[in-house]
Amino acid sequence: MSPDFTFKLLMLGDASVGKTSLTHRYITGVFVDSPRLTIGVDFFSKKIRLDNNKSVKIQIWDFGGEERFRFLLPTYSKGSNAAFFLYDITSHKTLESLSVWIQIIRKNAGNIPIFLIGSKKDLVDHRQISFEEASQKADEFLLTNHTELSAKTGENVEESFQGLTELLMKKSKEISEIQDKKL
Repeated sequence: MSPDFTFKLLMLGDASVGKTSLTHRYITGVFVDSPRLTIGVDFFSKKIRLDNNKSVKIQIWDFGGEERFRFLLPTYSKGSNAAFFLYDITSHKTLESLSVWIQIIRKNAGNIPIFLIGSKKDLVDHRQISFEEASQKADEFLLTNHTELSAKTGENVEESFQGLTELLMKKSKEISEIQDKKL
């Protein structure tokens, strides 16, 4: 049976920030400690049933974070509904590339919702980026949301995807209402 809604989510960020670990945790509920390096882009999907008995398919496009794969992003970002940009809270360098990723997405996917996600919250003792500093970046780049999570412990994983899904459902409903008014 086909889903009522399908949403394309881009998983973005520098190499080793935890994009694949987060994706695996969300899809399977299991933490993969040392996932293989993403070469180019990997594709995952998960079908969920909402409280209103509607089904949603989340397509996750997990982009390799190495700069040599960034040339793929403009093409694959077309038709996207949202993006997660991950940075590692223990590595200041991983937040510095935010502007480059955002520029590519805004140019090719439009003004889609982008969530700024601080990964590896379980390593808080090694933190280099404060929550407040990252929140300021989210405000500076007009991002939709900012949160921190841990794919290892599962903290805030489901909530992040649930928040994204609820936002996309709300946007879909608004678009549908606009289209109905035009008819």
